[in-house]
Amino acid sequence: MLDAVTKRRIDTARNILVGRVPDPKSQVEQITIALIYKFMDDMDAQSEELGGQRKFFAGDFAHYGWAHLLRAGLGGQEMLNRYAEAIYRMPENPGLPPLFRNIFSNAYLPYRDPETLREFLKVIDEFTYDDSESLGDAFESLLAALDAQGDAGQFRTPRHIIDFIVAVIDPQKNETILDPACGTAGFLISAYKHILAANTDANGAVALTPDERRRLAGNLHGYDLSPDLVRLSLVNMYLHGFPAPQIYEYDTLTSEERWHDFADVIMANPPFMSPKGGIRPHNRFSVPSRRSEVLFVDYIAEHLTPGGRAGVIVPEGVIFQSQRGHTQLRRLLVADYLVAVVSLPAGVFQPYSGVKTSILILDRTLAPRADGIAFFKIASDGYDLGAQRRPVADNDLPTAQAELTEYLRRARAGIALDDFEPTLGMVVSKERIVADREYGLRGERYQQDKPTAAQWPMVELNKMATIESGSRQKGGAVGTGIPSIGGEQIAPDGSIRFDKMKFVSEAHFSGMKKGILQRGDIMLVKDGATTGKCGYFAYDMPAAVNEHVFIIRAQDSILPYYLYSIISSNGFQKILRPYIKGIIGGISREIGNIAIPLPPLDAQRELVAEIEGYQRVIDGCQAVLDNWRPQITIDPEWEMVEIGEACVVNPRKSEISDMDDTTLVSFVPMSDMGQNAMYFDAKKQKSLGEVGANYTYFKDGDVLIARVTPCFENGKGGIAKNLRNGIGFGSSEYYVLRATEKTIPQWVYLCVANDGFRAWATPKMTGTGGLQRVPKYAIESYLVPIPPIPVQQAIVSELEAEAAAV
Repeated sequence: MLDAVTKRRIDTARNILVGRVPDPKSQVEQITIALIYKFMDDMDAQSEELGGQRKFFAGDFAHYGWAHLLRAGLGGQEMLNRYAEAIYRMPENPGLPPLFRNIFSNAYLPYRDPETLREFLKVIDEFTYDDSESLGDAFESLLAALDAQGDAGQFRTPRHIIDFIVAVIDPQKNETILDPACGTAGFLISAYKHILAANTDANGAVALTPDERRRLAGNLHGYDLSPDLVRLSLVNMYLHGFPAPQIYEYDTLTSEERWHDFADVIMANPPFMSPKGGIRPHNRFSVPSRRSEVLFVDYIAEHLTPGGRAGVIVPEGVIFQSQRGHTQLRRLLVADYLVAVVSLPAGVFQPYSGVKTSILILDRTLAPRADGIAFFKIASDGYDLGAQRRPVADNDLPTAQAELTEYLRRARAGIALDDFEPTLGMVVSKERIVADREYGLRGERYQQDKPTAAQWPMVELNKMATIESGSRQKGGAVGTGIPSIGGEQIAPDGSIRFDKMKFVSEAHFSGMKKGILQRGDIMLVKDGATTGKCGYFAYDMPAAVNEHVFIIRAQDSILPYYLYSIISSNGFQKILRPYIKGIIGGISREIGNIAIPLPPLDAQRELVAEIEGYQRVIDGCQAVLDNWRPQITIDPEWEMVEIGEACVVNPRKSEISDMDDTTLVSFVPMSDMGQNAMYFDAKKQKSLGEVGANYTYFKDGDVLIARVTPCFENGKGGIAKNLRNGIGFGSSEYYVLRATEKTIPQWVYLCVANDGFRAWATPKMTGTGGLQRVPKYAIESYLVPIPPIPVQQAIVSELEAEAAAV
C-alpha cells in the first residue's frame, strides 16, 4: 500500500513542477530521472559503507554526485547547470549498466529556473533507495498522473481492469509473459504480483526459490514504440525489484526483428487509433489491414505458443465492423483462438475517451476443440461513467471473473455446460456465430429473449417529442439583448455560433409565446439555405429561435442528446428529404410521423456515452493538431549567428531577368498561405510578365514569412515546393529567406516560425493601426543557433516524424 508520506512527496514534487512543466507526462519523466539519479547515489553510498567503491559517480562523474549537487553555498545557476549537464551526459558514464543508460537516453531539463529545481531536488532528497515495495507503489502512484493522457489512443489501462484480465488469464511462474504495447508496464507488474500471491506459503512468505525468481524476472517482456514510455516501464520494473527489465523500444507492427519471439501469455491494451493513411505493416500478418487494432490482435494471436493464452482490450470496431480486415480477423479468432468476450461499459477510459471496449480472451489449446464462445456483459465496473470516475457500490467484475473462470475450468476439463447459467453472460455455439457470416462478436446479437438494436421498437417522433416552430421577431434583430438563433448561428457540428449571434430585445422576448429554448432542445432549420441543419442547445440561459427553426423537445421516454444524435445523423437526413416541400423548400410538420429506434433508457445512456467519447477523441485530436508546435532543445555549444548571415533575405529578382515574360510561374497571394505549416503548395499560376514588377519573388526551397499584422502573428508562411518552373511570386507582405551553405530550408523555417521569434519581432514592428509590419532589420539581426548540417537534418527528420504522428 502507498503510505501517506510517500504520496505527499510525490504530490509535492508534481506541484513544484506544474508552473514550469504543465504536461503531466513531462512531470512524470522529470521525477523519474531525478529519482534514479538520487538512487544511484544512494547505491554508491551503500557500496562505500560495505567496503566497496562508487561506480556511478566516480572519475569524471564524481563531481555530479548528489552531495555535490546539494552542497551548501552552491549557487542556484551553478546547481542548475551542473544538474542539466549531468543528466545530458549520463549515457556516457562508463559506470552505468545498460538499464540506466536507457533511462537517461535523450533526457534533458525542460526549464531554466534555479529556484524551481532547488525546491524540486529538496523533495527528491527525501526519497531513499532501499529495495522496498513502497518504492514500486510510489512509482505506480506517480504513473497515475498519466490517466489524463491519451496520445494517439495510448490510454493508460485502469488498474482494476488490468487485474481482472490477469486473474482470468492466470499466468504461472514458469510461463513467458509479453505485453507488445506495454506503456508503463502495468500488465507485467500485475502479472508479477499475481504470481507472487499464488506462490505464498501459510505464513505469507513468497515460496519461490532464487532460481525461480530469476527465471520469472527473465520471463516478463514488454515492447513499446515510445522511448518515453519505455523509460517509464524500465523504472517501474526496476523499482519493483527487476534489476534488468526486458523492456524494448520496438514497433510491434512494422518491425520484424522480434517476429519469431513467442509467449505463453500475452496481455495488452494496444493503441485504439491508427494514423492518417493507416499503419504500413510488413507482410507477415495473416490479416491484411492498416488498422492498428486489427494488426495488434492478429499479432497477439499469432505469437502465442501452442498452449498459449491471451487477454486483450479492443475497441468496438473489432467486435462488429464489417470491413474486410475486421471480418477476416474475427473469422480467424473464432476458428482457432477465441474462447470468451467480455463487454465493458462505455466509460471505462474516461475522462479522455468514452469509446466502448471489450476484452477478448484467447486460448490456443481450448479454442479449436470448444463448441462455443462465452459472452459476458459488465454493466458497472465499480465506478460511475462520468469524467471523474467516482466509486459506486455496483461492481460486476468479481461476479464476471468468477463465472468466466468457472466456464474456462469446465471447458478445459470437458465438463458439460448444460447446468451452467451465468448471471452476466451466456455461451453461444460457434455454429451460430459462423452462420452470421460477419462473425459478429456482440453477445446481444445472439440473445433470443432480449431485444437487440435491430429489434428495438420504432416509435414516431410525435410520440416521444414535441415539435414547435420558432417565433417571428418583430422589428428584426437588435445589437444586444436575448440571443436569437437561426440557421446562421448553428455551426456544422451542432454547437452555437455566439460570434455570429443576433439578438431580440428583452421586452420582445418576454412577450413571446413560442420559440423559447430550454436546455436539451434540438433545433432543426425548416427552410431557407440551411434547411435540415441541426443543432443542440446545451445551455442554461434565456434564448430563442426564429420562425425558420423547429424546436424538437424530448419527453421522458428519450434522452435529449440521443434524440439529437438520431436527428443529426446522415440516415435521418436522408429520410427527411421527402418532407421538404414548397417552391423554395421547407420542412413540414409531417416529420412527426418519422419513426426512429427507441431503446431502453439504459441503452440510450450507453450509446450517448459512446458517442460523447468518440467526440472527445475527435476534439482531442483537433486540439493536438491546433496546438502542436515543434520544440528544439538548444545545445549551448552551437554557433549563434544573425539570420542575415545564415541565409539570404529577399533574393534579387535579377536572378531571373533572362526569363521570358510569357513563362508561367506560381502565384501565392496572402489568402492562399496556410498557418503554422512547414510547407505550402501554390494553387495559382500567372505569367512572369503579370507578376514580375509588383510582387515578391521566390523559388523552390525558399522560406516565406508574413511581415504584416495579423498574418505575422497567425504564423502565415512556409517553405515553397512544387512551384511552376521552380519560380513563384506572391504578396509584397512576405519576407523571403533563402538557405545558404550554413543552413537547410527546414532549419531556417524552424528558426523563424515560432513564438520566440514573434516575441522578439513584435515590439519592433512599425506602422499604425492594423497595418503594422516587421522591419527588415528585425529579421536580419535575430540570433539563431546553427548546428552542423547533419545535426540540422537529424533534428528536422525527428520533428517531421513527430508532426506526421500528430
